[in-house]
Amino acid sequence: MRKFLACLFLISTLTACAGNTEAVTNIAPAVPHPYETVIPSESPIVIPSESPTIIPSLTGIILPTPTTFTYTVAQGDTLSGIAGRYGVTLEALLAANPGIQADPLPVGITLIIPAVSGTPAESTPTPAPLPVQQARCWPETDGGLWCFALVQNEYAETLENLSAQFTLLDSNGQELASQAAFALLNTLPSGQSMPLAAHFPPPVQTNVAVQVQMLTATRLLPGDTRYLPITLENTLVSVDASGRTAQASGLVILTGSGTANTLWVLATAYDAAGNVVGVRRWESPSALTVDAPVSFDFLVSSVGPGIDRVEFLAEARP
Repeated sequence: MRKFLACLFLISTLTACAGNTEAVTNIAPAVPHPYETVIPSESPIVIPSESPTIIPSLTGIILPTPTTFTYTVAQGDTLSGIAGRYGVTLEALLAANPGIQADPLPVGITLIIPAVSGTPAESTPTPAPLPVQQARCWPETDGGLWCFALVQNEYAETLENLSAQFTLLDSNGQELASQAAFALLNTLPSGQSMPLAAHFPPPVQTNVAVQVQMLTATRLLPGDTRYLPITLENTLVSVDASGRTAQASGLVILTGSGTANTLWVLATAYDAAGNVVGVRRWESPSALTVDAPVSFDFLVSSVGPGIDRVEFLAEARP
């Protein structure tokens, strides 16, 4: 039997097998934050429970307008509290909702949340409405919850700076918890999909639904040189016997001039029903040039049902 050195396999940790300095961000169980970076270690692999409980799917996906989004008032909400939660001034919130009665604030009404104020620079990209294809949560054995929202770029241009607000609702539609999440890559190419993830620490009740509100998504301006053109070749996915872990490998090739000093590869795992069940970001330890392609080889695990397929995205920066 071939003997492997054990690798730390965590949801949002950067890991690599012994002797390999590659940095990897993995979304899997038992980690408090999906974007934490740690030094590779020899801790045992953490495997999800064999019978995950599927949290009910979202009660409704809210799509954004180019500059604003909406919020439904819940019991105990105040205008100042809502303004603070979304980073806007009370004056701006009142201006966006003329005639609103602040005391008491009626439960169930919809408020318009204005865009965060600021001095726009020249040629500032406009926020773009972005469709959410799915939103689903998977519980952890310790009572925590991982939620994924899959977004798709239907524009002709690449999008960047993707973020979303995840909100958990009880059976009565009341808000239990809410937090913002950011994409693991800076960009999302035209026609591609990418998950955003949010972790809710325990305890979280099981009978909840998740609601997703896109917050930011801007179109990349023409002639932007912050990203380099790359392509993936010889990608290979091998799922283990348990169906819960997949080995992902391939080759990244630079198709233009320059040197990519930062190179990320994102692997997204889906179950047979097409739900996102895991995601992991790999970071290259070496630079990428036209004459020096970079190979990748890392693991991605499921926090839900078994893995049916894995899809890849990549990003390179000078």
